[in-house]
Amino acid sequence: MRSLNIIFIAPPAAGKGTQAAILKDKYGIAHISTGDLLRNEVNKKTSLGLQLKEQMEQGKLIDDEIVTNLLKLRLQDKDTLNGYILDGYPRNINQAKVLDELLKELNKEIDYVFYLDVQEELAVKRACGRLQCKNCGRIYNKYINESMPKQENICDDCNIPLTHRDDDNEVSFKNRFETFLESTKPLIEFYKNKNLLYIIDSSKDKEKASKEIEKVLNIRGE
Repeated sequence: MRSLNIIFIAPPAAGKGTQAAILKDKYGIAHISTGDLLRNEVNKKTSLGLQLKEQMEQGKLIDDEIVTNLLKLRLQDKDTLNGYILDGYPRNINQAKVLDELLKELNKEIDYVFYLDVQEELAVKRACGRLQCKNCGRIYNKYINESMPKQENICDDCNIPLTHRDDDNEVSFKNRFETFLESTKPLIEFYKNKNLLYIIDSSKDKEKASKEIEKVLNIRGE
């Protein structure tokens, strides 16, 4: 199978990370979350990291140049040779055009763009209840039955306490959702015009959404 290169576009808490993890495990391709790239920089406690931390907690978008530079470095890692999933980038038309140029420079391409559609009310519940294992990265939710850990606040796999992101609060979420509506939705038309866009109903449970994605991949012979 040739390399499989995917973009996920979606509002906050639509399930990008969950679906990306499923594809990563099945196809052995790199999952590149720009959110994780930014949080890694924050954890280094550099001057840039401290600046990013403040902006992220307020639900603001990070400067395009910063994100692009971090992404360029990540796309050159060896684990991207078999393919990659971009989770959280691009978020606007400018980033999409910059990404096109970046991929040309790196001799890479995009095969699929999946837009994960979700109702705002459900997205709020997903965001404010989200928990994550800092060891394996698995995501849980304390408000959604299918995503609850077997033991309260403990990872099923690693048996360690789960963490809650500082920016997963209602105020921050609403800021992020409104920002999405203003700057990210035009990407739907951008990639639709490139014949790369597929819309997935992410309001369903993760297994059903995953099957819809797999159906698209199978139809196109992946």
